[in-house]
Amino acid sequence: TTNIFYEMKKINFLLLVALAFTLASCNSDDKELSNNPFDSISESSNNERDKIVVISDLHLGNDLAYSENVKHLERLEQFLNEVRSSSTVKELILGGDILDEWYIPTRTDTYGSGSQADFVRKSVAANQGVFNVLNGIIKDGKIKLTYIPGNHDMGISAENINIAMPGVNQARDPEGKSAVGTYNPDGYEQIAIEHGHRYDFFSAITPNANESEAPGAILPPGYFFARIAANSFTDPTTIEAATKVPDVTLNNESDPEQKSKSIYYTLWKKVMTKVIYVKDNFNEPIIKTNIGNYTKTYAINDILPKNATDGSIQMNLYNGLFTQANWDARQKYNNVKAMTAINEAIVGSLETEFIDKQADVQYFQNSKSKVRLVVFGHTHLPKIQSYTNSDGDPCLYVNSGTWEDQKTRDKNAAIDQDVINMNFVVIAPVKSNKQNLQVALYKYNRGEHLLVDSKKLNL
Repeated sequence: TTNIFYEMKKINFLLLVALAFTLASCNSDDKELSNNPFDSISESSNNERDKIVVISDLHLGNDLAYSENVKHLERLEQFLNEVRSSSTVKELILGGDILDEWYIPTRTDTYGSGSQADFVRKSVAANQGVFNVLNGIIKDGKIKLTYIPGNHDMGISAENINIAMPGVNQARDPEGKSAVGTYNPDGYEQIAIEHGHRYDFFSAITPNANESEAPGAILPPGYFFARIAANSFTDPTTIEAATKVPDVTLNNESDPEQKSKSIYYTLWKKVMTKVIYVKDNFNEPIIKTNIGNYTKTYAINDILPKNATDGSIQMNLYNGLFTQANWDARQKYNNVKAMTAINEAIVGSLETEFIDKQADVQYFQNSKSKVRLVVFGHTHLPKIQSYTNSDGDPCLYVNSGTWEDQKTRDKNAAIDQDVINMNFVVIAPVKSNKQNLQVALYKYNRGEHLLVDSKKLNL
């Protein structure tokens, strides 16, 4: 009997050891799970899928020799894997400029001898690790992945986006205005997420601008800006050695169209002198198009304003854009709710506060809008700003920043890209209260989630 009792104690002891080991393993797994930074946000209950993550402006190019995002690709893949492995992220939203058809050196034929579909496939191959994770998220079926078009990918069709990310949810405006879109996350009509380019004079869809050159084209002036910008960094020069921008004079200040063209010229001169200066001959046809219904090769002087023989300011491309009536019609085409002044919009393309303030103008001060939280990308300047809507309710605007590298003309420059850009937004219910949100802006700093700013919003 004693032996049987002893053996029973021995068996019970072994069972307890096994149970303890099992519990320890479970606890170890839980601890490992809790190490996912998305699952350990202090304001959240962290016990259900209720978090919304927003990133934008990835600028994934089709050739890493000149892409705007090379140094950050490994970190982006790491970040996306954290999203994928999270047990509390509900939605991941790609807020525009995910692929990039614009940032292409001027002498490069964007599609080569291929098609847009081939361009997309090449872009996926160049950024294969990133797209492997994005498509893994779609296949897992646990996190809803949504794509919103930006200006740099505005011309990429829904079918070709589906080549890159089969089955991705695409938020595009109706009535054929698919180059812009606004997304309301599931269950949140009070949240509006869009890229923000529809309010930008340089970047908004531009129909009927150059019908004699490219019938049916919608590419805005910013497209040519991006092509010249790419040249500025792939074939660099110094400010001193750069080609000088010809002087243009406003000879009729009483003409509103001439004044708007003068403002446009001043902005071009500023960026071509200080930001995207190049050494190219401005009369040489160097900007190869073959994209978006454009087929010709253009010179920089085709884009820049000039004084005509009668002294007026004219230009070869986009000459008819510079009236308030045209800007109003263009805004209407872009599904803009509140019209803005053309001269403010031209200046606002460079001084980006104008774009940020459209969250207030278009949503918070719009009595028909229920939106209390707006997220834009586009300007690349991450921020959170508080507003009050027309009913006196608190509102928040967030800009999700960018994941592009810091550009440099000196390829040997010592730049610590691991602490530059890589911004993202997390919208999380406070202790599972879906009407009380913590809206947080982060930087992915050396692979860690560095909190930049955070505000609460009670819906």
